[in-house]
Amino acid sequence: MVRPRRTMPVNQNPPAPDLATVVANLQRQLLEQQQETNRLREQLAQINQRPQANEVPPQNVRVPPIVPPVPDVQPEVQPEVPIAPVGIQVNLPPVREYLLYERFRRMKAPEFEGPTDPIAADNWLIDIQVILDFMLLTEQEKVLCVSFALKKDARHWWRTVQMRRDVTTMSWQDFVSEFRTMYFNREILAAQQDEFTSETEKVRLMMKMFRLDITKQVSAGDSPPTRVSDCISRAIRAEYWINRDKEERA
Repeated sequence: MVRPRRTMPVNQNPPAPDLATVVANLQRQLLEQQQETNRLREQLAQINQRPQANEVPPQNVRVPPIVPPVPDVQPEVQPEVPIAPVGIQVNLPPVREYLLYERFRRMKAPEFEGPTDPIAADNWLIDIQVILDFMLLTEQEKVLCVSFALKKDARHWWRTVQMRRDVTTMSWQDFVSEFRTMYFNREILAAQQDEFTSETEKVRLMMKMFRLDITKQVSAGDSPPTRVSDCISRAIRAEYWINRDKEERA
């Protein structure tokens, strides 16, 4: 009897790859994944760069010019014009007259109350004219300004002038003529001149009565005596100092 031949079992599992092959396969897969990732990134960047359907392309925008900053300049302060309260009826001066009054007031012009002394009145007129000429005013502006300086009796006199004539067209020479007619009385001035002449003559006679050394002392200086009382007081002082000087020399 023939015994059958025993067949050897066949190994179904393939042989295991070596380590170098495994590493090579992994590197290839990583490279493919890296390439795929780079490709996807490029596609995404292209999509982002494409304009949207409803997006308006940018137009040429005009840039406004750069304006330099305006320097901080303080405006000139004008004097405030008085404003009447609501519901009260008052007569306010025009703005031009008010500003003119403010200029004249800052000059601190002397006031005139109407003295009877013509010399004092004429001196005031000279002082006020110097200020008005400095302000470079017109004829009518001079008359308007000088009316601000008239007080008390002089103010009443000016009102009588306003009732007699139109002072808005009055020239400065007309005002001077009206003023001197009222306050520069020639009779009073002549009487004062006579009194001054008489007093001067008295002083001259008094000086002749003094000793020569006293007369030199009294008449010395820039302002010699103009009245008898002043002449006597100076003579007394001069005699005192002359006698004292003699005592010190003795």
